[in-house]
Amino acid sequence: MADLSEGAAITLRGHGSGLAALLCLAGAVFLWGTSFMATKAALAGFSPMAVIWLRMTLASLTVPVFMRRIPRPEHRRGDWKVLAFLCLMQPCLYFLLEGYAISLTTSAQAGMVSSLVPLFVAVGAWAILGERLSGRCVAGLAVSMTGVAWLSLAGAPAETAPDPALGNLLEVGAMGCAAMYMVVMKRLSARYSTWWLTGMQCVAGAVFFLPGALWTGLPSPASVPPAAWLAVVYLGLFVTLGAFGLYNMAMTFMPAARAALAINLVSPVALVAGWLVLGESMSGMQLAACGVVGAGVWLGRRG
Repeated sequence: MADLSEGAAITLRGHGSGLAALLCLAGAVFLWGTSFMATKAALAGFSPMAVIWLRMTLASLTVPVFMRRIPRPEHRRGDWKVLAFLCLMQPCLYFLLEGYAISLTTSAQAGMVSSLVPLFVAVGAWAILGERLSGRCVAGLAVSMTGVAWLSLAGAPAETAPDPALGNLLEVGAMGCAAMYMVVMKRLSARYSTWWLTGMQCVAGAVFFLPGALWTGLPSPASVPPAAWLAVVYLGLFVTLGAFGLYNMAMTFMPAARAALAINLVSPVALVAGWLVLGESMSGMQLAACGVVGAGVWLGRRG
């Protein structure tokens, strides 16, 4: 994998690393933003547990392809505890919460809640790593959470979103797990390849969600709409692996902080994808709530 990374880096620098980094970021944002819509489409034919297990299993099937080319990690005594916590946060609890969240709310609202991740990461880094937490970040988090509460209360139950308030609350929990995962990943990334950790998480997720998928039941393949199958394949092979790889490639050519700014574009992509593909819409009150969430995120990032 090191040889592949070096070769890719040389090629991209030769053809304009700046443009290549922007294209990689655009691809990652597009994949992450459309993942909410794809999950909603997959839930039309599968239970949340089945969707997550199929997604993890498809991604796990690709692990042997690249795992041999990745440098062996520098294991240290006690690392297994940190690795176990990493897997518990993501994919286990993260996908468990998000899978059921999207079954209860719209993909657009879930995508909007995802914009809280950078602020949650700042709080987690303050609590675990002792990093400085500014007053603006705290204020931004408070404003954003107010916007999420408003967004949830303004949402009326519908056939595809039977309980938006509970769904958005579960999505907030999923974002908290994602933030904890990112903070722990920061400790491990110096000694473990991010691709090695990704492969480990895919396999751990496939094992963790198998009992739940069997318990909730797997439908017969013929009874599942083709769109649901396509959505599962898209989530497993493109979003789980592709988005992560493109984002890491972008960070090869620009500072991590600058690359992280692109995460704020995931929410608008999720809103547009939900509207165009699924026909989801928001009321004026909900759009105003989205504006409050966005303002809170902007204020927190300024801090």
